[in-house]
Amino acid sequence: MAGLNKVVLIGNLGRDPEISRSQQGLAVVNFSIATSEQWTDKNTGDRQEKTEWHNIVVFGKQAETCEKYLSKGSQIFIEGRLQTRNYEKEGQTHYRTEIVVSNFQFLGEKQPDVTKEPRPPTDHSTTNETWEPKKEFDDDKIPF
Repeated sequence: MAGLNKVVLIGNLGRDPEISRSQQGLAVVNFSIATSEQWTDKNTGDRQEKTEWHNIVVFGKQAETCEKYLSKGSQIFIEGRLQTRNYEKEGQTHYRTEIVVSNFQFLGEKQPDVTKEPRPPTDHSTTNETWEPKKEFDDDKIPF
């Protein structure tokens, strides 16, 4: 029987994406995202929160898009697979578990970063659509 290695996350970037290139020239972006869960402690009634940090790696054109439009605090939906790799540092073997992204969507609204261009379409399955930023709206036209 075949296995299934699939991860689905929604979280916020903990730092700006860092881009590099493989020896073959393929773009590689690394960043981390935080996911949080909240609950009420049944014994004390206090609100509790736990945050998990996830190492994310994106390749190719998707990597270039992430590096261009994401920044610390951005919210993102990610689909991918778990991968653990090892490396040597100062004579010791270290292990790093990452999520290799196969698909993503930008989520939420974030204050625009004036050093970056407007956000692209959020659905990366179609890249030939023309995207234009939202136009401002008049607060007086809000129905409530």
